Amino acid sequence: MSGTTTHGASGGDGAGRWVEVRVPLRWADMDAYGHVNNIAVVQVLEEARVAAFGVPANTGAGGGGTAPIDLLEGVAPGVRTFVSEHTVKYRAQMPYRPVPLRVRVGVAAVKAVSVEVRYELYDGVDDTLCATAASVMVFVDGDTGRPVRLTAKQRAALAG
Repeated sequence: MSGTTTHGASGGDGAGRWVEVRVPLRWADMDAYGHVNNIAVVQVLEEARVAAFGVPANTGAGGGGTAPIDLLEGVAPGVRTFVSEHTVKYRAQMPYRPVPLRVRVGVAAVKAVSVEVRYELYDGVDDTLCATAASVMVFVDGDTGRPVRLTAKQRAALAG
């Protein structure tokens, strides 16, 4: 990531809060038509989500700094974060370019055991909106597999 910018929240549920990140593309992300492959787009969503929210807790990976939106800080031991759903809507062709995509990541909705994350992916050269997307993240007890409610700290972080 070559930069992160946080934009203010509107409302107490985190809706309207956006973080901007730059996600570099790899040569392998290009399909035979010179576009960013649809599988690579989902990987871009993951990179942007980790840049916005930090490394998921209980993965064994180091944290490496404070996330712009502190959603994953303080997740209890044994609680895992999963993506339960992705949707992607392509708005324009997304040509492969040797420059990073500009990705806006925002919290769209906060529910008892999940958070809906929204994305906007912009061409790194002409800033065309190429795709919009959404992911639903759920919090699950690693031992029981049952959903876990978001903590007050997580809700406060999303409220901005």
